[in-house]
Amino acid sequence: MRIIITLFITCLFCWPSLLFASSDDLLAAGRTASIDFLVERAISHSLIAGGVVLIGNRDGVIYTSARGRLNTAPDAPLLSERTIFDLASLTKVIATAPAVMKLLEEGHISLMDPLSRWFPEFACTNRDDITILNLLTHTSGLDDVNIAGDDPLKTAIAKAASQTNWKTAGNRFRYADINFILLGELVHRVSGISLDTFCRQQFYEKLGMHDTMFLPPATLAALIAPTLGAANQMASGIVQDENARRLGGVAGHAGLFSSASDLARFARMLLRNGILDDRRVLAERVVTQMTSPYFYRKGAVMRGLGWDIVSPYSAPKGSYFSEMSFGHTGYSGSSIWIDPQSGLFVILLTTRLDYREIRQFNQLRSDISTLAVAAFWPPGREPASITP
Repeated sequence: MRIIITLFITCLFCWPSLLFASSDDLLAAGRTASIDFLVERAISHSLIAGGVVLIGNRDGVIYTSARGRLNTAPDAPLLSERTIFDLASLTKVIATAPAVMKLLEEGHISLMDPLSRWFPEFACTNRDDITILNLLTHTSGLDDVNIAGDDPLKTAIAKAASQTNWKTAGNRFRYADINFILLGELVHRVSGISLDTFCRQQFYEKLGMHDTMFLPPATLAALIAPTLGAANQMASGIVQDENARRLGGVAGHAGLFSSASDLARFARMLLRNGILDDRRVLAERVVTQMTSPYFYRKGAVMRGLGWDIVSPYSAPKGSYFSEMSFGHTGYSGSSIWIDPQSGLFVILLTTRLDYREIRQFNQLRSDISTLAVAAFWPPGREPASITP
């Protein structure tokens, strides 16, 4: 498989006239065939039931591919860029991190605020070293907790505050949902409104993201791709993540639903420094701050504020996205990667079936991004990392 993809990309860059001849029907067919092949192969191997790939740039969508149906029924609707998916951990970067940055932009918080300023539950716990910055970069030293009980949010905060096997904040990168569960509650405590309401008012309504929401109504279930839950049962419109369900379906780490079409609008807003359709959503300095790298593990890990840049979770970066690029993945089979240098972004939303073949699924993410960059990098500015 890797040999096929390598040969395809090599051929593209050995003949630049083919790569950049956008009117060439043969090239267009090659683009479609190569990416469709990856998705169809994943379907045939039962890695996914179907998937949507969307590639775009600052100006709009330049390529989409959808394979498979909404569910296993033979007459089920075909997937499309408007199919709604459970985004899982993309919630962190399409909802929670931007909401925190909006509060920062408006002067309500500082990245260096100690956690105890907003969470008195952490007072007198010797955890005054944890800051909002640490939560955003997964360097708080906190470990994930099992959420249960009659008051799940209170339980989660209490368990996090009572941890004894913690590391000094800022000293290690450890990806943990508890960081963003706390950030989601931070948005509520600072703004006075829930995370879902805040994001709808500040982002989704302004950006025309009508398919993006927490707690989708039952009337939309027929439009939502199912996720694999307990006892291998498929369910539509109910967040897959157990802790998010226990938190009522609205949480900082998971719970958001959206479509590839809507995510493309969000990506374009970021590439346009906070503006889309002449409407400013985030300040340019805040977008820059959110997507700039913070270095950990002696430079082996780079994280933005919420966003991934280089880490063990960076499979959607592929081989040729630039060092300035950033993105995120979601357990349900979603990912997004955005590159300010080329102006390109790649969105992958799938109905994931096999959660054990992690390496294969990450390879799918990587290969799609690699082919996308090879085929759609702006003419005359080939990526420096690609050599014929």
